Amino acid sequence: MKTLCVFCGSNFGADPAYRASAIKVGSLLAARGITLVYGGGKVGMMGALADSCLSAGGRVLGIIPKSLAAKEIAHQSLTELRVVDSMHERKKLMGDQSDAFLALPGGFGTWEEFCEAITWSQLGLHRKACALLNVAGFYDAFLAQADRAVKDGFVSEIHRSLVISGSDPEELLDRLQEYQVPQEEKWYNR
Repeated sequence: MKTLCVFCGSNFGADPAYRASAIKVGSLLAARGITLVYGGGKVGMMGALADSCLSAGGRVLGIIPKSLAAKEIAHQSLTELRVVDSMHERKKLMGDQSDAFLALPGGFGTWEEFCEAITWSQLGLHRKACALLNVAGFYDAFLAQADRAVKDGFVSEIHRSLVISGSDPEELLDRLQEYQVPQEEKWYNR
C-alpha cells in the first residue's frame, strides 16, 4: 500500500478522541511512507489529519471540488491540491489515486464516500480494502447494521467481509496493508 484514501469529518466532533485519531493516523502514514489522499480541506478532522501527516514529513494529495473549496477552506499547504468540477469527479479521482480506503469518524459525507468505496469493491469496479477506524465505538451501530443486513439477507457474508474495522490505528493500518480482497468467480451474487 503506497497510498491511502482517508474519509473524515470537516468538524472535530464532540469527543477529543476523534481529533486525536486524525492526528495519529496522519503521523502514522508519514512514518510508513504512505501518501495520504483525502478531501482537501483544512478544517476539522480533515485539516488535523493533513497537518499531522505534513508535520511528520509525509506526502498529502488533497482533492476538492470547486463548490467546496471555499466552504471547506481548501488546504493550500499540501504536497498537491487538485480542484475538480464535481463531487463525482472528486470521488473517482480519490479512488483512482488510492490503494485502499479508511474512514475515521465523520458525518453523512464520510459515510457516503465510504459506502461507495465498499460498493465499488462489491461490484468488482476495484479490488481495494475498506476499513473503519472505530474510535470510541463511533462505528458500533454501523457495524451492527452491516451484520443485520447479512442476517436479513441483504448482504452476503463475503461482501460483509469487505468492511474491516478496529479501534487501534496502528493495528488497523497493518491489517489494511495485509488485507486481500476476496476473489470470487461469481462475485456479484444475491
